[in-house]
Amino acid sequence: MENFMSRGNSGRVVLEIDPEFKRHLYTALTHERLTLKEWFLTQADDYIRNHSQLRLQLVAEKAPKYKKQKVRS
Repeated sequence: MENFMSRGNSGRVVLEIDPEFKRHLYTALTHERLTLKEWFLTQADDYIRNHSQLRLQLVAEKAPKYKKQKVRS
């Protein structure tokens, strides 16, 4: 898979998003008293932690039914 994302060596992350979406995001973050940087770092950290863990796929299986065996005496 080819990587089409441009990456530099600086610590900057540059995104181009819809201006209306950006306005809503900043409004929500202001209500939470968070900066975009704080929010992004928290979200990115959570993503990295969850993404690097093995994902368990739990499937509910019916317990096997065993026939009672007659005990020979």
